[in-house]
Amino acid sequence: MNLTMTTSTTRKPTQARAAAHAVEIVGVSKRFGDVTALDEVSLQLDSGEFLAVLGPSGCGKTTLLRCMAGFERIDSGRIALDGRAVALPGIHLPPHRRQVAVVPQEGALFPHLSVAENVGFGLSRRDRHRSARIAECLELVGLGGLGARMPHELSGGQQQRVALARALAPRPPLVLLDEPFSALDASLRVDLRRDVRRALHEDGATAILVTHDQAEALSMADRVAVMRDGRVRQVGTPEEVYGTPVDAWVASFVGEADLVDLVDETATEVRTPLGRVEVLPGVPGATRVVVRPEQVQLAPADDPARPAPEGSVRARVTTVDFHGHDALVTLELAGGLTAQARTGAFPPAVGDTVDAWVEGPCRAVPGAET
Repeated sequence: MNLTMTTSTTRKPTQARAAAHAVEIVGVSKRFGDVTALDEVSLQLDSGEFLAVLGPSGCGKTTLLRCMAGFERIDSGRIALDGRAVALPGIHLPPHRRQVAVVPQEGALFPHLSVAENVGFGLSRRDRHRSARIAECLELVGLGGLGARMPHELSGGQQQRVALARALAPRPPLVLLDEPFSALDASLRVDLRRDVRRALHEDGATAILVTHDQAEALSMADRVAVMRDGRVRQVGTPEEVYGTPVDAWVASFVGEADLVDLVDETATEVRTPLGRVEVLPGVPGATRVVVRPEQVQLAPADDPARPAPEGSVRARVTTVDFHGHDALVTLELAGGLTAQARTGAFPPAVGDTVDAWVEGPCRAVPGAET
């Protein structure tokens, strides 16, 4: 779906990015009794940037969102929006004065208001550009011409689009998205992610997405912050977080990975149950080698049409998780060990014997901290 601009009042992304540090979170901690939900969290966003906060349940990501929105008071640290402090241990600006827009898991539209009235809810009725802004935001989210409909006449995906348009309409300094696609069908989520990302960038909005869905974070965000146990473990582009994880835990959480012990951190090659693996050097304190499933190549055993390279190993296929465009294959190796390989749309069958090997260098990382 192509989302197009309809008026000249929309902020351009280049203009939005001119002001640095639209959001500053410095050393923020939050405790609930004996439980530390946030432990000195620090993050910065430039204007117009889209950050995804990714982590397992209970890691503190929702608490961080609530502190930014003003729903929770912080115990220490500082939160600032556009250079204005909104949260300090002795200062707590209430949510309505922060002008932060929150898009919840379910759109939470006003059922008695039309789509246009929902979108314009945060706009002054005396604003002469109000109608134009409502129409513009509906176009941004792909719902142009549907302003007269009522929420119950829309699908779940359309209701989430209206919720996003309502959040964007007043041009808030920050848009917070709290797992907004979790209640939608898988096929609908893919299309909506793409359209939401485009709408946010087209409008130059600064946004933070809170999610436990790796595909959601990696496909939508400019940068990803990975959280665990109330701390930020790594911040980087999706490519950096996936390709150069800071430790074994991040490597195994962000995407699938098999971890192989590394005895000598200066080694450039290591012998594994998958054969010899080339290791990228230069990571101090490295103790594990990350083997991604897409690096594991498979060929039918003793197939003259595709002979396996020297150093390949024999394996038996135990499970195949078929996704249509690709498949994740679990292999049983010698000694009962297992590994994973990602294949194309025509994977081997369960029970097949295959030759397996690792293609390309693998990254060495420190072991995960407890």
